[in-house]
Amino acid sequence: MQVDGAPSDPGGKHRLVEYRVRAARITDVDRLVALSGDRLGRHAPGQLDAADVMRQLVFLPHASVLVAERRREIVGGAILAIRPSVRAGGYVGTIDLLVVDPEADLDAVTDLLVEEVVRSASNKGCATVEAPQPEDPAERARWERLEFKPAERRVARTVATAGSTARRPG
Repeated sequence: MQVDGAPSDPGGKHRLVEYRVRAARITDVDRLVALSGDRLGRHAPGQLDAADVMRQLVFLPHASVLVAERRREIVGGAILAIRPSVRAGGYVGTIDLLVVDPEADLDAVTDLLVEEVVRSASNKGCATVEAPQPEDPAERARWERLEFKPAERRVARTVATAGSTARRPG
C-alpha cells in the first residue's frame, strides 16, 4: 500500500511512503518488543518474558506474528493468537498485540496490519477475530471503522506455567 501526504501539502514535506506487511522473523522480535514499550507489562516469576513468547509464536501454526515495514525498517507489528472455541463455533483469533511506531502513519499501518491479521485468521479457519476493547474513543472509532463491533469483556486468571516453581498463595 502506498500512502502519500495531505492534498494541501504545498511544500512537499510528505513524500510518497510505501508500507509493506510480512510475516515476522525471529530477528524482528527485539524491534517489536521495543515498539511495544509498556504494553507488554511485567511477567510473573516462572513465566516467559514477552520476547521469549514472541520468538516461539513466530514458529507456531496457531499464531501469526506480522510486521509492517517502511524502507526495510519495522514500523509496526501485530500478533494473532488462535484458539478453538465451542461457543464461537470454530477457532477464534485474538489480536494479542498491535503496535505502531509514533513516527509512522498510524491509520495506514493499523489498517494494513489488521487487514493482514484478518486474512491470516480466515486462512487458518477462524470464525471470529477479537481484540481487547479500547477505552479511548478515538481508538474505538478506529476499530469500528475496521468493522469490529463492541463485545463482552473477559475475565482471566494467571496460572503458573508447567514446571515452574511459582506457587499460589494460600
